[in-house]
Amino acid sequence: MRPEAQATFEPRPPFDLDLTLAPLSSGPSLRHHDGATWRASRTPDGPATVQLKQRGRSVEVSGWGPGAEWAVSHAPELCGQADDDTGFAPAHPLIKRLHHEIRGIRLPRTRSVFEAVVPAVILQQVTTEEAVDSYRHLVNALGEPAPGPAPLTLPPSPQVLLRTPYWSFHRFGIERRRAEIIIRAARSANRLEEIVAMDIAGAYQRMRAFPGIGPWTAAKVATVALGDPDAVPVGDYHLPHSIGYAFEGTPRSTDERMLELLEPYRGHRARVIRLITVAGIVAPRFGPRKPLRNFRSY
Repeated sequence: MRPEAQATFEPRPPFDLDLTLAPLSSGPSLRHHDGATWRASRTPDGPATVQLKQRGRSVEVSGWGPGAEWAVSHAPELCGQADDDTGFAPAHPLIKRLHHEIRGIRLPRTRSVFEAVVPAVILQQVTTEEAVDSYRHLVNALGEPAPGPAPLTLPPSPQVLLRTPYWSFHRFGIERRRAEIIIRAARSANRLEEIVAMDIAGAYQRMRAFPGIGPWTAAKVATVALGDPDAVPVGDYHLPHSIGYAFEGTPRSTDERMLELLEPYRGHRARVIRLITVAGIVAPRFGPRKPLRNFRSY
């Protein structure tokens, strides 16, 4: 199937496509195959699928669907080309070393706010394993086939989620509280999408005005939808411990201490978090593992 739009751009070196796109939600809408990344999304012009392939210093982009032109034209932004790390000069020995060794990371900007809200809400107060499983089931059940040759599924539209009763979410492992947050967000999806054109402070204020979207969820959304280089998901279960362990070697820390440690990097705090995450630095974990819950039996 021939693409309906194509382009090639040359990112600022160094650039690593896989590392840059890694923060995007996994699931039926994203696929890595034969050296290329495929992504299905709902653009302002309609559904689209893009294929991105890095060849040397260039990235080749192909698009299918009504939103193909929009998706292809915004591919550089998706690949973090609007990300500006000017002024990021870490002094901490570990962060300085990671910045030198882990090359090519950019912070992506999808411009798809509602599509970032849904998986972020699903991830609230559950394990990553539970959230990934729930999101996959939700997309497979309520999404639709994406345009193009790849076997991808579009994320469910706000209209579909809005008319889905909360109890139907139980089969995806999502209880009433999170289901109702998603339904309310779907009802005001246009208001959420408007934050792409707002300044970052206004964008956070708009997001946090929605019931169920607090500092943690807003930061998760801003990281991928807005490419906010300073996003810090305060309230995360593991992140404060990982930051404390990376900076001080302490196995346990707090949100307050995490913010103190990251303060010298204000403006680039998400960049520091990303480096630590990519490096696989996690604090030692003690005690029994949090049990997985099954809401499908409710």
